[in-house]
Amino acid sequence: MKKSSPLGTLLIFFIMAIPVIYAASIYSSLPETIPTHFDIDGKANGFGNKNMIWFTTLLLAGISALVFLLINNLPKIDPKKTAGQSPELFHKLAVIIVVFMCAINLIIIYATQNGSFNIGNLIFPLVGLLFLVLGNYMHSIKPNYFVGFRLPWTLENEDNWRKTHQLVGKLWVSGGLVITIATLLLPVKAGFIVFIGIMIAITIIPTIYSYRYYKNHQ
Repeated sequence: MKKSSPLGTLLIFFIMAIPVIYAASIYSSLPETIPTHFDIDGKANGFGNKNMIWFTTLLLAGISALVFLLINNLPKIDPKKTAGQSPELFHKLAVIIVVFMCAINLIIIYATQNGSFNIGNLIFPLVGLLFLVLGNYMHSIKPNYFVGFRLPWTLENEDNWRKTHQLVGKLWVSGGLVITIATLLLPVKAGFIVFIGIMIAITIIPTIYSYRYYKNHQ
């Protein structure tokens, strides 16, 4: 199995640390009370001690590190189901998640620092971009217990898995593109409605498709 170089791994963990560095650089300038929660209009509706910035920042960085290590080491954890997988594919997926989590972390810190910044203006388009990018890899993922559109029917049958993931890839790419454009151009509330509607659609449609495929090929 081809592994990432030590320099590449170091770079990835540096990316994870960027939000922590950013938080440390602004910590002394923060007021004692900072916003910790925002409503859909971007207005702060929850407050706490400025030390809370460390809880959120370190939590997201920690989750990012755990997800990276999990996805990057799936062949070791689940050798039976991932034996035919490309290690490079897992590595790419892990890096994509790290970059996404880093961006979300930076946005939250920036919103905490500025108070009135509407994080929805950036988080929703970022989620759209994440689905758009991941959709391009869905057709390449083979059956496994950790990554992909895992349903009882897809895990039971390789043809079901392949067909479902081909559909998922198309839906995620198109849905992600619409989410990104809509949430950038529309008012936040309208963009949020589009976001929720598309997220429901790209989840329910392949689920129904997979189940019907299972019923038709029993």
